[in-house]
Amino acid sequence: MAGDAITAVEHVFRQERGRVLAGLMRRFGDLGLAEDVLQEACRKALELWPQTGIPSNPAAWLSSVARNAGLDHVRRAGKSVTEAEALLSCLPTAMADETQAIEDDRLRLLFICCHPALAPEAQVALALRTLCGLSTAEIARAFGLAETALSQRVLRAKRKIAEARIPFELPPAQDWPQRLAQVQHVIYLVFSEGYCASGGDSLLRADLCAEALRLARLLDSLQTGQPEVQGLLALLLLQASRGPARLSPEGDLLTLEEQDRRLWQGDLIAEGLSVLAQALPARAPGPYQLQAAIAALHARAATASQTDWRQISALYGALLRHKPEPLILLNAVIACAMAHGAEHGLAWLDRLETVPSLANSHYLHAARADLLRRQGDRAGALAAYAQAAMLAANTVERQYLLRRHGEMRLPLV
Repeated sequence: MAGDAITAVEHVFRQERGRVLAGLMRRFGDLGLAEDVLQEACRKALELWPQTGIPSNPAAWLSSVARNAGLDHVRRAGKSVTEAEALLSCLPTAMADETQAIEDDRLRLLFICCHPALAPEAQVALALRTLCGLSTAEIARAFGLAETALSQRVLRAKRKIAEARIPFELPPAQDWPQRLAQVQHVIYLVFSEGYCASGGDSLLRADLCAEALRLARLLDSLQTGQPEVQGLLALLLLQASRGPARLSPEGDLLTLEEQDRRLWQGDLIAEGLSVLAQALPARAPGPYQLQAAIAALHARAATASQTDWRQISALYGALLRHKPEPLILLNAVIACAMAHGAEHGLAWLDRLETVPSLANSHYLHAARADLLRRQGDRAGALAAYAQAAMLAANTVERQYLLRRHGEMRLPLV
């Protein structure tokens, strides 16, 4: 039973942390306090659940216990507690569990994390920590930072929120434009971490993908008719549609070329294409719309051989004008190679080795290995696959690269 309790607490903490924390933040207006009392509630769960059994609604139990602990803290600090809060603390868990404001709570917390008073790099780290429950180690790995440096970044951000008394509310309409881009960026990063984890033993984290999709839908409902918001939602829907096909039954990574497209989720594809179609008439293409258009071309191809790589390559050229980032440039090079021949891509990859963030990236070496494989350069591909596998932090990606390396070592027949 003790093992079941630990598993249940860990599951709730991963799946429901953002929702519970956002509700506590609305109650107390103090992110540090909200995190502390939620952690205290988790400790109590680990103590009590092995003896009492796991509650029917573990998230509501944690929320109620954390809320009561927070009220005790407020009282001990000599601060006033409203009668409504005092009454709420005495209600049964089922009655105290709130349903109406939950959807907006997490979006409010996201806007706090993306407040302009915080440094941009701190905004992303704080959102991944608070909303999604990623550990300091996971976030540090995604950013390529030491854990101590990441911890200090998050700590400074929380201190700034408290000192600036940033209110727990959605910004007024006139402030949305300057905040929207960073909010979208964070949602995209949350999805990306769920779609292809930066480290660990699992490639996919369905909880992060689901949270990002939920936030993107909510953002779209609040910002109706915004082409880039629609583009972001369309992109996430189209990428999420491939989820069931990205791993083999044995848990091995499958590339787009290897996936059984019959497993792609048609409902998500249809919704993604519909949302993208709503954005395009505005004729205001931005990076999310362009990435969604690329994903749409993949979604429309019945087989890998029918992929319109020339059009994808052209779209990457347009995307680079908006976001001249190393990984996008790498993807553009791969698309160019698929459209015009491996030799074109390899020539560009040689130049990309001078880009610091790519030189030690397994993605660059994996791309080189694949193009060399297509050219029939067995020795070159073997070396590149070995280098990529050595650099890959995610176990599933590393196993894929080692599998490819092993296949290249087999004698030709």
